Amino acid sequence: MDALKNKFIEKAKPMAAEVKAIIKEHGDVKLGEYTVAQVYQGMKSMTGLVTETSKLDPEEGIRFRGYTIPELREQLPKAPNGTEPLPEGIFWLMLTGDLPTKEEVYALGNDWARRAIVPKHVFDTLEKLPASTHPMTMFSIGVMAMQTESLFAKAYKDGVNKKDYWMYTYEDSMNLIARLPRIAAYIYRKKYKNDVHIEPDPKLDWAANIAHMMGFDEFDVKRLMRLYMTIHADHEGGNVSAHTTHLVGSALADPYLAFAAGMNGLAGPLHGLANQEVISWILQMRKEIGADLPTEQQISDYIHKTLTDGRVVPGYGHAVLRKTDPRFAAQQDFYNRYIKAVKGVDPICEIVQMIYKVAPPILESTGKIKNPWPNVDAHSGALLMHFGITEFDFYTVLFGVSRSLGVLASLVWDRALGSPIERPGSITTEGVKKKIGALKKA
Repeated sequence: MDALKNKFIEKAKPMAAEVKAIIKEHGDVKLGEYTVAQVYQGMKSMTGLVTETSKLDPEEGIRFRGYTIPELREQLPKAPNGTEPLPEGIFWLMLTGDLPTKEEVYALGNDWARRAIVPKHVFDTLEKLPASTHPMTMFSIGVMAMQTESLFAKAYKDGVNKKDYWMYTYEDSMNLIARLPRIAAYIYRKKYKNDVHIEPDPKLDWAANIAHMMGFDEFDVKRLMRLYMTIHADHEGGNVSAHTTHLVGSALADPYLAFAAGMNGLAGPLHGLANQEVISWILQMRKEIGADLPTEQQISDYIHKTLTDGRVVPGYGHAVLRKTDPRFAAQQDFYNRYIKAVKGVDPICEIVQMIYKVAPPILESTGKIKNPWPNVDAHSGALLMHFGITEFDFYTVLFGVSRSLGVLASLVWDRALGSPIERPGSITTEGVKKKIGALKKA
């Protein structure tokens, strides 16, 4: 170990223990309107952002402009002969606060189709990457390569009046959203399908075109993609991808730079990468048990083993939610209605249902888990696997395409409202200790 690394660990180990002790003994000490524990533990539940597009309630789950997911599945416009909402509709809702008509949604879809041409240099950039590059790295690089097209960056350089910032942010956001399906599908075909690509179909809606360009033209895949893109679109402003997009955008970075930053956050294992970890965990469980469809008892035993090994059960728990994630319930309904009732049991999807039955009581019994219920990631990968999209390290790219709808709608609002650069204050551990000491003396 080199001298600097040795010196660092010499300082870090005792300080980590000290911080842990401070949280345990003085976590409820208030530093203004918030506590020591909140400052150290990820600012959980500290209201520090204004986000118009959606709100996450611990008991009710996510609401988009006040509408629940079941309400949106029923009320948002659908594709001809479709049964799931068109994501164009939820973007309209998040941006305006109003439920769109079918005509408005179709017009928005046509607008995105006209904007969907990706510059050649973006594909050239992706082609230069090694085949081993993670799909999320490719996705972020693809977005960054498109930054050359930023109308906001050009307008800002030319001295645009700040009251017009929102217009150029809007145009960039619309262009970026329109082109993301092409970028995502190109990455999928490059990495997994021998670099053989499929052109978009101008007759298809935004979500259906993703499935088509990936090489999946089955009606149910398009139906799933519409649902997937709708329920993953937003999750209020405090999650990593939304907050990062907002934070970087607050510096007047254009939508390409801000969104790419958000996607780098989404790629983290504790955020968007969790859906692939769920599938990996299920596949490993089946391998160790030696059965395609284990029993509930075998699954229960494997969960206990996972916890004993000091690992988590992926797809379970949430920083805010204290009930089953409504997005999980929507996907569960999709499985029961369109797969199980029509085609019969799918082993991986059925395992997801069995885990849902046995995991919460086990997790709750530990006394350490505030939310023993499944989140959106517990089911999303299983549905994709059923339809043959088995490359689970690609799943977060699909998540990212969907999340663009919420974070970019919010970014347009940030510019329209003239939101300032985000710059929270901070405190040192020494400062925390002085504050605790002063309060003890008072």
